[in-house]
Amino acid sequence: MTVYAEDGTELGSVRGFNEDGFFVTTREGIAEMSIEHERAGHEFGEAELMWRCSDCGEMGDIDELPDSCPNCGTEREALYYWIED
Repeated sequence: MTVYAEDGTELGSVRGFNEDGFFVTTREGIAEMSIEHERAGHEFGEAELMWRCSDCGEMGDIDELPDSCPNCGTEREALYYWIED
């Protein structure tokens, strides 16, 4: 999904969601993550990037991102990046 400014200028593409809002990539081919992902696992131990369902909260390994949530069956668009400590 493309994000636009009020004047119609394209800002980027949505790459994930969480309780605070959404994450946007500004360059093609770049899978941007949240600032928490950039900071995670570098100083305080390991953090693991997961996917999470926005409908039921189910989580799984990002390397095994399903076509739909295996728990509730919602579509892939409802799955977003999640950092698990």
